[in-house]
Amino acid sequence: MDGGSTDDTARIAESGGAHVITERRRGYGRACDTGAQLASGDILVFLDADGANDPSQIPDLITPITQGGVDMVLGSRLAGKIAPGAMPWHQRFGNWLSALLIHILYGLPITDLSPFRAVVRQKLLSLDIQDMTYGYPTETIVKAARCAWAVEEVPVHSYPRSGGKSKISGTMRGTILATVHILGTIFRYVRYDEQKSA
Repeated sequence: MDGGSTDDTARIAESGGAHVITERRRGYGRACDTGAQLASGDILVFLDADGANDPSQIPDLITPITQGGVDMVLGSRLAGKIAPGAMPWHQRFGNWLSALLIHILYGLPITDLSPFRAVVRQKLLSLDIQDMTYGYPTETIVKAARCAWAVEEVPVHSYPRSGGKSKISGTMRGTILATVHILGTIFRYVRYDEQKSA
């Protein structure tokens, strides 16, 4: 999925045999959703193209689904090996806080909101994800928890991103804005459940 890159990513991917889909509309979640809608096959793997994760670990994410009846597998950076400079302290804190709140509010014990994940495609499409920004991964986890999906984590390695600074984790301001947005997504569905039960 090419979300409007200005470098040679799409060309390099195509030269390696990948089928590249271009999404001109803005939004991290929009690119994820378009890819999920147009993909084929039973299992989707989400992997950012910034070099922060190792594609050779994809089989580790898929195995619990193919062999253990799991619906979604999250690649936990905190349970794996984090290279120096891969996750600044403010990103780790925001991630830890969000994962803790999901555990407390939805009963899903996770350590990482990881964008590196595998999921059963049809189940993902049934969630009707609304957030087309960087809250997409969080909404997926929250709705999966509300639907009592089988969710597991596997340890993954994390490396410093290549090709420039992240708009989210690369600055304190970006991290704060992302954390506020993600926390809003977490609490939104708690309120929704409370309203339904009232």
